[in-house]
Amino acid sequence: MNRRRFLKASGALACGLTGATSFSALQAANASQQGRNILGPREGFSPQVGTLVSMLNWMRAAILQPVQGLTMTQLDHLHDEKANSIGALLLHLAAIERLYQVNTFEGKKWGDVRNETEKEWGPAARLGDEARKSIKGHELAYYLGKLKEVREHSLAELQKRDDAWLMQVDSSAGEPINNYCKWFHVCEHESHHNGQVTWLKGRLPA
Repeated sequence: MNRRRFLKASGALACGLTGATSFSALQAANASQQGRNILGPREGFSPQVGTLVSMLNWMRAAILQPVQGLTMTQLDHLHDEKANSIGALLLHLAAIERLYQVNTFEGKKWGDVRNETEKEWGPAARLGDEARKSIKGHELAYYLGKLKEVREHSLAELQKRDDAWLMQVDSSAGEPINNYCKWFHVCEHESHHNGQVTWLKGRLPA
């Protein structure tokens, strides 16, 4: 490849073109490298959905690392009267992902989503006083099991979707938002609370 062709090809990729040729090149580059730190398409998913899955997986590993080995007492600990416990934050992550499943996979509006998920996930989704009173007394395996159960359902459903579904826009809640943004928020949401979990862990009683 001469210099002109090289610059043209690399420029197309840098500009984020999603045509078949450029994205096929990205898929080929990732085909033999599917480690956690390789973000990109994943086998069994459409290209953009697979890239989203790689981000979800990366962030999930990051949130699980700091909680390994925590005891029930540590998971239940409240730093102050306004703090959430680490256990409640873990359950909160599962709750929010479940809400987005009902909204995006089942196509239900947010009012119906909240009604449907209230009994199982209400306090965990809202956090605050409700969660401080009710989310406690569980070993780490309980929270990890909830996170795993919800994530496995997400991955199974995402395998059924394609890139066109990911780009579908929902205008029912005012400002338009597509499914990609909704599921990127699920990923970003874990990043946000990962900082809180790490902060709280560093301040647990000796």
